[in-house]
Amino acid sequence: MATSTTRGKYEISSLTQEPGDPDERLVFLVDEGKQFFPNEFYPLWKSACNKLSNAGYGALIPLSYARYSPKLVKILNSEVTINLAVTVSLSAIKVNRAAAELLTKAAVIAAHELKSTQAFSSWVTTIEELIYHAPESLLAVLERTQKIVSTLTPDQFRSWVLTGLRSTGDDALRQINYFSFTDPESEKWFRHEAGDVVFTDLDRRLKLYLISLWGLRPPIRDLPASTSPLSLRRISISNGVVRIPEVFPGFHDQQAERIFRAGLAHVGAHLVYSKTIFPLGELKPIQVTLVSLLEDARVEYLAMQSFPGLRKLWQPFHVAKPSGPKLVPLLLTRLARALIDKEYKDKDGWVQKGRDMFFDAQNDMTDPAMCRRIGVLLGNDLGQLRAQFNAKTYVVEPAYRDDNMGLWDFGDQQDQEEEDDGVFIEAMRMDREEEVDDSNSEHEQNENTDDEQQYHARESTDTEQKESEVAVRYPEYDYLTGSERPNWTCVLEYFPDFGDAYKIERILEEHNNLVNRITNLIQTAKVSLPERLHHQSVGESLDIDACINAVISRRMGDTPDPRIYSTTERKHRDLSVLVLLDISNSTNDKVQTAGTSVLELELQATSLLAYAMSELNDPFAIAAFCSDGKEDVHYYRIKDFNSPYDTTARAHLAGLQGKLSTRMGAAMRHATRDLVAQHTHRRLLLVISDGEPSDIDVDDQQYLVEDARKVVRSISRLGIDTFCVGLDAGGDNYLHKIFGRKNVAVIDRLEHLPEKLPMLYLRLTA
Repeated sequence: MATSTTRGKYEISSLTQEPGDPDERLVFLVDEGKQFFPNEFYPLWKSACNKLSNAGYGALIPLSYARYSPKLVKILNSEVTINLAVTVSLSAIKVNRAAAELLTKAAVIAAHELKSTQAFSSWVTTIEELIYHAPESLLAVLERTQKIVSTLTPDQFRSWVLTGLRSTGDDALRQINYFSFTDPESEKWFRHEAGDVVFTDLDRRLKLYLISLWGLRPPIRDLPASTSPLSLRRISISNGVVRIPEVFPGFHDQQAERIFRAGLAHVGAHLVYSKTIFPLGELKPIQVTLVSLLEDARVEYLAMQSFPGLRKLWQPFHVAKPSGPKLVPLLLTRLARALIDKEYKDKDGWVQKGRDMFFDAQNDMTDPAMCRRIGVLLGNDLGQLRAQFNAKTYVVEPAYRDDNMGLWDFGDQQDQEEEDDGVFIEAMRMDREEEVDDSNSEHEQNENTDDEQQYHARESTDTEQKESEVAVRYPEYDYLTGSERPNWTCVLEYFPDFGDAYKIERILEEHNNLVNRITNLIQTAKVSLPERLHHQSVGESLDIDACINAVISRRMGDTPDPRIYSTTERKHRDLSVLVLLDISNSTNDKVQTAGTSVLELELQATSLLAYAMSELNDPFAIAAFCSDGKEDVHYYRIKDFNSPYDTTARAHLAGLQGKLSTRMGAAMRHATRDLVAQHTHRRLLLVISDGEPSDIDVDDQQYLVEDARKVVRSISRLGIDTFCVGLDAGGDNYLHKIFGRKNVAVIDRLEHLPEKLPMLYLRLTA
């Protein structure tokens, strides 16, 4: 046993930082380990220490493992402690010595928080995934272990890690920024996994709420979580732009939505009733704060006169108690409650004076100047009490209220020029967003199911997206986590190029025999909701009413009417179709047997199909897609449901060019928005694709296949059918997985596509 002198020399808490012989220190630690491990496990742990020591990783890695790993035995068990040495060795080989040295210490922190062996093993598994897929980022994650494991469960941690890997691809620098929380997206997804409700999850609903309450459509911009801690805590209004925190920490589920609603309702009250910008003048910080607080109370008072129910929305967030130390921030929260809560009693003389002065001025509630007058007086009173106030650390309470910076004219005291330019640009961008939202607002307010909600996605614009007319964000499904990441992909609607419209006409002329066959088949094609026909001479069932009348006629001595049957018949077509064309780069490949490209065959087939649909008077739309990563899924509207199939539509069809990749799920989600709005008996999404879903930022081949499969299942619950015409002879496997075996037709000989596609359509819709 080591002597007390030796113990003092090699105190465990600072062992790896002390000078001395590393081998001697390791021997000491290994010897100390006997007291932590049962007899049968100690030799195994000692062997693990020796292997790390002899592996050539340097002295500190085995020392760190020997120093911290015994603590894991106390929390968990010997087996997981010994197994951790394998992960430490792996990190030393694939990452670096610094990460391997820190790993055991981080494991102890994780074990303290996670408690169970199963949870800890799950944490280790995710760490190993990082070692393999983002080795440069491992150290950043280990350094933040306390934050991560105290907030996220092991499953949430893995989901956050997978989100980082999905979003950064193989870019090591982007990975480091994500896992060190330098990238704003990292904090956003971290909070999302933690269960905090993120503004982007609710933004459409909240915008509609603001419109319905106040009739206002201000540009709304969410503040990323990487903004300075004080500024991100509260809503801010500046130059007509509303900036809202991405998340209100500590508010979850329905409570989170309530605080977002309360905040936007408060913003609306300011936009309606705060018509005056206060000059700063010689006011002290506490006086500015009090005038702002009183203006908050004034606009809420006026709002509640028009909408009394707003009291139930706002008042629960006022939780100040009429007691406690006389600190200025606490007194301000007590005054704020006193001005909205009729039942609140506060014996503090200053709070009571503020309340009395405010309600004594009820006749002046429409005049903001009364807030300045009362605020100055109350500020002077606090000054006489010598109460300390730090304006730099003060945060407005309750949390739903804004920071009130938009109420003040700071003159030359604040360098706003650069910021104002940014706000002006943002206002222009967001105004365009609201115009886009308006086009579908009536329909989207009427759709209430969960499946439909994902197709009412967040529409936005961006300076990098100026070539596109519309940008819409959608979720994307990750089969590894079994969940959808909200607002993960961005579909941008690009203006299609113009080609030669007469090229489409020539296609019809070249396939004249096929056109005639299509025309003949069209005459008998019908699809609609079956209509029951009564009073028939023949049919598959008796018409009860007609039978009763026949019996009555017979008993009265009259000749009964023999038309006593009923039948069902489709009288007319009642169908809408959206044809979605894959125009990825692979469609430029030549089809040797046809002497032309896959894309050219798609255009020929679509031209003939469009002829059939227009002759049938079926409402139809044609769109095309390709993708350049999750942030740039190209979508081209060739023909909309409400537009004619005219020369312009034919020119757009002829102008399509094959390029980029195939993010099929995002494109199908976007197409579904249009089909949801159709009210025909049957709605069909007809996808024509020549390859497996893929994109430049996705290495996992199964990922986009599973996402597309998820989309098909979701839209089927909306009563929309999907069918895919596959142009890949080897595509049966993944296409059947996405669409189902019965909903796929693989064209083995692509030169027959122009003939087969319209015939297939007629069979599908017969």
